[in-house]
Amino acid sequence: MSTKNSLLLIVPTVVFGMMLSVPAFAQSNPNAGNPNAPATAGQYMHQAGSEMKQAGSDTAAAAADTYQGTKRAVKDVTITAEVKAALERDKNIPSAHEIHVHTKAGVVTLNGSVASPAAAQDAARLAEQTNGVRSVNNQLMVVSSSRTD
Repeated sequence: MSTKNSLLLIVPTVVFGMMLSVPAFAQSNPNAGNPNAPATAGQYMHQAGSEMKQAGSDTAAAAADTYQGTKRAVKDVTITAEVKAALERDKNIPSAHEIHVHTKAGVVTLNGSVASPAAAQDAARLAEQTNGVRSVNNQLMVVSSSRTD
């Protein structure tokens, strides 16, 4: 994601977080420990500034977490698509359309059925060779294609 796109995501999030914190500023009393002491405008402004800084900091952290999560999800979808394409291209895996691929945080899980142990091994090998794959959880089942009617 480019810096421009990142800013387009972060800036509205920070502004929204600051807007949500405004009612809290209005209700706070900086002299809550001493209810008889009058609060000055300067004290209210100082407290409001501190609370706004904290709200901005919290909002920025939330935006960064959201950005990282979205970035990881996009990578996972890309990995899944690349693994599926590699399986479909491989002539040693004739039942590639029966293999389900799921990726989470770079870990690819293969489910479904294949005709031979060699096809299951080839599928796992192709997934492992895909860019961005951290590991492969091969749950493919070998199903014999010989049936009697």
